[in-house]
Parts: sequence; C-alpha cells; structure tokens
Amino acid sequence: MSAIFYHDEEQRNLAEKTRDAQQQHLVRPIVTTIARATPFYEAENYHQKYILRQHPTILDKLGLSDSELVQSSVACRLNGYLEGFGCLDDFNKEQETFGLPEASLSYIRKQIEKKQPH
Repeated sequence: MSAIFYHDEEQRNLAEKTRDAQQQHLVRPIVTTIARATPFYEAENYHQKYILRQHPTILDKLGLSDSELVQSSVACRLNGYLEGFGCLDDFNKEQETFGLPEASLSYIRKQIEKKQPH
C-alpha cells in the first residue's frame, strides 16, 4: 500500500496539492492513499520495498540488510522508479547517488521507459 499520513490539515492540504501536481506528469493515476495518521505498525520484511524486491539483481547490488532496506532512501527512490513513479530525466539527474554499476542503472532506465507514456 502506498500512503501518506497527515497529522493536521496543513499536512493534508500539502499532500493533496503535491499529489495533484505530480499527477499532471503521469498517465497512470496516483493511487496513494492520503489519510489521517493513526498508530503505525511496520509491515513484515517481505512487504518492504515490494517492487524493488521483484528485481533481485538490483536489490542484491544494494547490499542492504532487511532493516537497512526499510530505512534506505535509495531503496525507496528505486522502488518508486521501478513502479513507474518518476520520469527518466529525474532518474538520470540522480543516478550517481544510487551507487550502482552502469549495467544496473541501464536496466532501471529500461524499466522506467517501459512505464512511461510514448
């Protein structure tokens, strides 16, 4: 599940505004739930970065433990790109921050291209 949890109306408004602005760049609808924050329980490891886990070669190259995977902003960004959120231009701008070999970056670029409108 993709979700944004807010604590007050300002956060809710910002989340909705951001979602709506991002939707203008995507063909597929953003299905992220925006909901009031309630007690939070972390999902089991096999649910963490679920889309990234469908690309085990990339996941292996990151070399992260299960607990590191949960906290990794790189894993989070890659998970989003591999699911089709974010464009190729944005990926190319930040690809050097991922610490992956060129073959892995090339693979991710191809996955992004498959998800982008033509």
